[in-house]
Amino acid sequence: MTDSHRWWQQGIIYQVYPRSYQDSNGDGLGDLNGITQRLDFIKQLNVDAIWLSPIYPSPMHDFGYDVADYTGIHPMFGSMEEFEHLLAEVHQRGMKLILDLVPNHTSNEHAWFVESSSSRNNPKRDWYIWADPAPDGGPPNNWVSYFGGPAWTLEPQTDQYYLHQFVPQQPELNYRHPEVLPAILNVMRFWLEKGIDGFRMDVIWLMLKDEQLRDEPPNPDDDGKWGEHGTLDHIYTNNIPGIHGLIRQMRAVLDEYDDSMMVGEIYLPLDQLMLYYGANLDECHLPYNFQLITSEWNAKAIHQIVDAY
Repeated sequence: MTDSHRWWQQGIIYQVYPRSYQDSNGDGLGDLNGITQRLDFIKQLNVDAIWLSPIYPSPMHDFGYDVADYTGIHPMFGSMEEFEHLLAEVHQRGMKLILDLVPNHTSNEHAWFVESSSSRNNPKRDWYIWADPAPDGGPPNNWVSYFGGPAWTLEPQTDQYYLHQFVPQQPELNYRHPEVLPAILNVMRFWLEKGIDGFRMDVIWLMLKDEQLRDEPPNPDDDGKWGEHGTLDHIYTNNIPGIHGLIRQMRAVLDEYDDSMMVGEIYLPLDQLMLYYGANLDECHLPYNFQLITSEWNAKAIHQIVDAY
């Protein structure tokens, strides 16, 4: 390696799942102070950066990936002051800190969704994806959740369905509304201003959906491994044209801050995955290469994957 390589190109990134890490106050749950207490241990592993799974306020229907407040700290993990102390201690040891950001969906307890679901006329109504029932009163189309069942839940107060590709308590943001992306970019700036070094972006390739909400066709390659979700070819809910424009704007925010980076969680074949670097290397610094996880664990198979990449 030469000095021209950035920290994220040659460094080891160590994931910490705060809830099950060190418990500093005896309540049975890991917390921020517990992580701070273990930083010397992490440093001894020759780790260059720590990635924290979500620490935001959340009702925990999906263990923190249902975010109720993007700019807060869940009390079970500690306080903002304790986070800032952790960040300072990480940097003092020459390491970096990456936060998990969940831009595709929020909790149904997020203030944005509370407003959106209150009335069809609320200014934030179209911050989320709503649709009228089908003629039979059922979901608007055949889209399914990754966890099984329809990707739609009826909100009886306004008699429309909202989209969620995960648990029903995770309504999906509508990035076709002009105010949604700027709101998320402001969230990024909030944490970058505190001095964090980057983000692991959750399900970044799902952020845009088909505007016409068309039914998805059957998956001709379904092998049964993915249950009901695998029965459809998800051409209208992932990797949608326009997604790269959103990610470029996210990257532009990161580029305002020296040496910050973004990891994109993306499950796609390599030829499509490569596009998430950006034609001018102006999107994700690191799109996930999940092929290395699903590969057979032998040198020949791994060699083939690395060569293909």
